[in-house]
Amino acid sequence: MPWTASDIPDQTGRTVVVTGASSGLGAATTIALSTRGAHVILANRSAERSRELMDRIRQRHPAASLEHLPLDLADLRNVESAAARLADQHPRIDVLIANAGVMATPMLRTTDGFEFQLGVNHLGHVALVGQLLPQLLASDDARVVVVASNVHRLGDIDLDDLNWETRPYQRWVAYGRSKLANLLHVDELQRRFDQAGTDAIAVAAHPGYTDTALHTAGPSMGARSAAPLLRTAARIGGALVAQPASQGALPQLYAATAPGVPGGSYWGPDGPGEMRGSPAPAARSRAATDPDLAAGLWDLSEHLTGVTTALPGSQL
Repeated sequence: MPWTASDIPDQTGRTVVVTGASSGLGAATTIALSTRGAHVILANRSAERSRELMDRIRQRHPAASLEHLPLDLADLRNVESAAARLADQHPRIDVLIANAGVMATPMLRTTDGFEFQLGVNHLGHVALVGQLLPQLLASDDARVVVVASNVHRLGDIDLDDLNWETRPYQRWVAYGRSKLANLLHVDELQRRFDQAGTDAIAVAAHPGYTDTALHTAGPSMGARSAAPLLRTAARIGGALVAQPASQGALPQLYAATAPGVPGGSYWGPDGPGEMRGSPAPAARSRAATDPDLAAGLWDLSEHLTGVTTALPGSQL
């Protein structure tokens, strides 16, 4: 039988952080986990949108345990502040779902000068995970789930020009680079978990083609004349092809909760082209499984963020 949200085990007593939790896949993930008993921390910029979602959930599930955490992944000082607040209030975090992301934006820079898509999708999450490892390792069943994309196949990792400072910028290739970086982050983090002898796991997931605002928000930026056409195309595609966010969130929910999920695995929809369907093992490019590239990106990411990920007993 296909795995659905009804198969999520009881999450009572577990604390889950979901970045980008107030809309799209993040909102669907928050709804599914909070209604199964988890205490869900909605980590995103908008307190108002978080309150709106929390109110909607509590109208149907008054006992749902939810809180908002201000988080801006495009600002490392803000990430540091958010991580410190989390660590102070929650000495144990069971699951961190790195769900937030931007897609195909024009050339922009984060507060720290990183190319925007790489900065938000990869480096901001690297910094958050690195600073919350003590809280994650306090759990007997810690999971770090990173949301990637099949578009990782369009990307490459240029360690000499990771932030597009010399190479002509291409928004879709940059998005693919950020998603390839997500997969390499999971690969190297799992290697370090294994080397340290911890039971924690890092897992990746992708939603296939899912009807969310991500498909128009970034691509329409900087292209005002084309924005109405993009929104119309997205609506048509959403109606004809895309699956709803509640379905698209299933791979990351499976990665976060299903018993026996292997560390380092990658999950996506089981339909043709991994576009829609139920959770199943997903395919990844050869570059996404390159251990030398993963290690090199890890070292550079630590250098750029200033966050060193130290694991007890690790020699890496």
